[in-house]
Amino acid sequence: MRIVSFGFQTWGRKTLQALIDSEHEVVLAVTHPASDDSYKGIWSDSVEELAREHGIPVHLTERADAETIDLVKRAEPDVIIVNSWYTWMPAELYDLPPHGTLNLHDSMLPKFTGFSPVLWALISGAAETGLTVHRMDEQLDAGDILVQKSLPIGPNDTGTELVLRGMELIPAAVNEALNALETGTATWRPQDKAARTYFHKRSDRDSLLDWADTAVDLERFVRALSEPYPRAYTHYRGERIEVLAAHPSEGCYGGTPGRVIVQEGGGAVVTGPHSRRGENRALVITRVRTSDGIEHDGAEFFARGGYLTDL
Repeated sequence: MRIVSFGFQTWGRKTLQALIDSEHEVVLAVTHPASDDSYKGIWSDSVEELAREHGIPVHLTERADAETIDLVKRAEPDVIIVNSWYTWMPAELYDLPPHGTLNLHDSMLPKFTGFSPVLWALISGAAETGLTVHRMDEQLDAGDILVQKSLPIGPNDTGTELVLRGMELIPAAVNEALNALETGTATWRPQDKAARTYFHKRSDRDSLLDWADTAVDLERFVRALSEPYPRAYTHYRGERIEVLAAHPSEGCYGGTPGRVIVQEGGGAVVTGPHSRRGENRALVITRVRTSDGIEHDGAEFFARGGYLTDL
């Protein structure tokens, strides 16, 4: 089959590589120009570079404009494959090929539609993440499902580890989807719209630790925001502090939420929600990084006690 690829960053590159390695012909690669945006700089392997290495025509654009649609029409694809494309695609484009357009999304749809699905899945305490290949339609991540690959979330997994493992699902999912289209064996499963959950784009504010959360929630939050993502942070004595490692306490502690009170297990204990009752586990912070880039042992850094605050 003739394929047009739409993609960006490492997800787009891995998808293009899977298409190149398949028995099908990639006739056009559409990708965004390189960006100085800090978020787009994460997992920034180049789709353009890979396409040019293999002699595949490349179209650089921020959006699917009239020129883009014209180029795709002239490429006469049997199917369009999309992964990590940042802007809206009109029906004129995604309905153009005989087999339509397939989008790859990093979750088990209909859960975790929208942005940063792997991070949100870990933060929320989900049991799994994964990869879904679905038909593109007028709604975001809402089209009929063709292929799904699940990925369990372990008790010690970081966001980075899950993202990397999720990327490894791409080749098998792409090949299974293309084989189903080519052989006429594709079985489409409509999504349960009532079960859909949507998550917004992450911003700096979304990395702020909330001491109203439980220690279990906070520990997952710290694990989710692992390098190269913006780390979980709080403020201590007027300085922004990144929390790099933490775990729930063994004992129960009481007091005021966000108060550094004692040491346990090699770290500083910070009280959490309903702490006035003294019935809940606290968060033990074992590693932090200050604004000058220097890392510190948690117990030593918070030896003076005090409060962790939003500002």
